[in-house]
Amino acid sequence: MGQKIEQDLQRFRKLVRGKVKSNLSKYISRGEMIGKKGNDLVSIPLPQINLPQFRFGKKGSGGVGVGPGQPGQPLTAPQEDGDPQAGDQPGGHILEVDLSLEELAQILGEELELPRIEPRGKKNIVTEKDKYSSIRSVGPESLKHFKRTFKRALQRQIAAGQYDPGEPVVVPVREDKRYRSWREIPKPDSVACVVYMMDVSGSMTDEQKEIVRIESFWIDTWIKKHYTGVETVYIIHDAVAAEVDEHTFFHTRESGGTKISSAYELCNKIVDARYPTSDWNVYAFHFSDGDNWGDDVPKCMDLLSKQLLPKLNLFGYGQVESPYGSGEFFEHVSELTDEHENVVVSRIPDRNAILGSIKEFLKTGR
Repeated sequence: MGQKIEQDLQRFRKLVRGKVKSNLSKYISRGEMIGKKGNDLVSIPLPQINLPQFRFGKKGSGGVGVGPGQPGQPLTAPQEDGDPQAGDQPGGHILEVDLSLEELAQILGEELELPRIEPRGKKNIVTEKDKYSSIRSVGPESLKHFKRTFKRALQRQIAAGQYDPGEPVVVPVREDKRYRSWREIPKPDSVACVVYMMDVSGSMTDEQKEIVRIESFWIDTWIKKHYTGVETVYIIHDAVAAEVDEHTFFHTRESGGTKISSAYELCNKIVDARYPTSDWNVYAFHFSDGDNWGDDVPKCMDLLSKQLLPKLNLFGYGQVESPYGSGEFFEHVSELTDEHENVVVSRIPDRNAILGSIKEFLKTGR
């Protein structure tokens, strides 16, 4: 019975994964799903998903192959005459299933065919490593400890008076066998920091910020699949830049002009002070509508090419559509992609473009 239940559970989980993958774009573009995140689980509504099984109908209700029948007889139950009445039968139901962020990251990676991130540096982040450090009496034959097995068999034969020094033949039996056993130990591995920068000037609307919020969540989900204990930095800017917490990052609304170089300067200072690239893998993503003070563009390009880019695993510039901004900054950053393989640019006109933008940012596996 237990095996049957386990098989049904695995079938159900395969159905869930299939449903999520087939509707991934819809789920990714919905911000309310992120709000359901708790204890590293996300609730996803799946319409009408059930395991296939036989269902018994009502006795005497007829149907295909039941009774003599007549030519032209409908196969379904006849409809009653009269005016339509309020229904008393249940309709389709929405089933909410909980998926871990790791499962979501796995589905995201499979659907977008994302390569595994290649980290650099060795410090602080902890992964699990199996270490064979003990012996037990059960296990697979591939892990059999021959010396310990021989020693145990020899002890048993000597104790039972079966050992002949003149003819030293030792034959292990089942209870003599010993196997190597392992335990998981923490192993220091690569460290990662993700810096999110966002333009919060008056030309950035609430809908644009929601797009940034959703895309940042999924980028985080994928990066955290490859690291443990990722640190996140949030920077907002209009004409000046400031480091803030996550809530402030996504809910601040400012006005005034835009100087993107202020964000790049602050990002560079934070990386130098807290995340030296000899030890840390640093990812930086900047989201803007592309409207920048004209005289500020050369300074931005100089900061990126000479100071920030040599320190970063990846720099992603995502430009959201704005009815107010000029959008010209996208072209300036695009010019850097020819000389710097760690620069990726992406246009995000609306929520439907989020999935493609994520793939553009993460397809390099850096």
